[in-house]
Amino acid sequence: MPSLPRHIGKISLLTIDLTFLTMSFLVWAWLRRELGFFSETDITTLLIFSTLTNTLWLALFAFRGMYTVSYTKSRVDEFISVFKTVSIGLLIIFFVTFEGKIDLVSPPHLSRMFIINYWITLLLFVTTGRLIYRTIQKALLMRGIGHRKTLIIGWGKRSWELADKINKYPALGYKVIGFLSEKRVEEKAPCHYGDLPLLGEANEIEKILKTTKAQEIVLALKGSARKKVMDIMDLCSGAPVNFYIVPDLYDIVVGQARTNQIYGFPLIAIHPVVMPPWEQRTKRIFDVAISASILLFFSPLWLIVAIAIRIDSKGSILYKQERVGKDGKDFMIYKFRSMIQNAEEKSGPQWAQKSDPRVTRIGKWIRKLRIDEIPQLFNILKGEMSLIGPRPERRHFVEKFKQEIPFYTRRLRVKPGITGWAQIKSGYDASFDNVKTKLQYDLFYLENMSLRMDLKVIINTIYVMLMGKGQ
Repeated sequence: MPSLPRHIGKISLLTIDLTFLTMSFLVWAWLRRELGFFSETDITTLLIFSTLTNTLWLALFAFRGMYTVSYTKSRVDEFISVFKTVSIGLLIIFFVTFEGKIDLVSPPHLSRMFIINYWITLLLFVTTGRLIYRTIQKALLMRGIGHRKTLIIGWGKRSWELADKINKYPALGYKVIGFLSEKRVEEKAPCHYGDLPLLGEANEIEKILKTTKAQEIVLALKGSARKKVMDIMDLCSGAPVNFYIVPDLYDIVVGQARTNQIYGFPLIAIHPVVMPPWEQRTKRIFDVAISASILLFFSPLWLIVAIAIRIDSKGSILYKQERVGKDGKDFMIYKFRSMIQNAEEKSGPQWAQKSDPRVTRIGKWIRKLRIDEIPQLFNILKGEMSLIGPRPERRHFVEKFKQEIPFYTRRLRVKPGITGWAQIKSGYDASFDNVKTKLQYDLFYLENMSLRMDLKVIINTIYVMLMGKGQ
């Protein structure tokens, strides 16, 4: 059966929200008109008002993460999500339109009561629309439409029973396509459980994910194999998959998980990125706003830097290089050139050293002030980077570090940044030991991601720039 792309579910949900938001606005306007508080009767004008209002609601829904597709979201969870978001929106409307002093003695003005009326109308209509969506979604899943390909890590009775349970509840949205064993299976041993094949070993998961296009991984290990849980997650860093574990593995990933229980069948979803959806969206808004502002308002300074680079040494003004970004995807990074042209032509990839002879006279200053990183603001506008995050590395070094440093690829779970916690604490990479030290700072950032943490990094970065402590 087909597996529907995620964007189909998001578009469908957005369309239903828009439809029921419009209906709620028209019903609310009709009630106001009937009571003499809203005289507008032209349907075109009402639809224009509705469109403007609905745009704000849809933005708030997206900001609150309500368009993150969930195949296991219960109707109760859906109602709670709508209740919270609509209530927040109406509180904003209340305070924005509030006039005069707060009076807790006199009864509320009738016109203010219509805000409560609007809240009730929205809650009823949006909840109804979303329950209709979940009902249709469930019906499609029961017919095998929209299932997500699922791999089970584990081989034996425990894993087979888990596969039977998952397939027993098609509305969960998972379709088990095979197993991966935690260790090599003897050649004479069976390599199928019913119609489900044993696809290989857990340490081959990167290759198997590429061939099967699996979207979900359920870990069902036991005994001594439990220590492989984090190793397997590390191997999959950068792959667009979701992780689930059976309850008795929870202690391994405590603090990184959320329990989902549908039809009495518990699975624990592992969420390695702790920043909630609304903070992620706020972070992106700040990234774009700050990047555009710096590029625009300081454009004369960047022009002077460009001219100075061209006068100081032969070669291009900008330096570009392929780096590894979020989910292991390659992208082209931009910098103001601070070294001589073709600095690595003979030596091959290597780190910059303190007092590096390859650095030009102008390059020395722009590196001290971190101005060489400014062109990466274009990478941020393109969505390839963020202001704050682990620094992106070249594929050559990434492949090397993946083999030699445990958990290195966890850095690929988030967008790389122009600056980060590791940069303000440890500076530039200068040796293999330095990379291992910086990884600890990067992991600390990943475990404590928040807007407050980002603000702290920005303040420290500004201090480094003003003090000229860059290398």
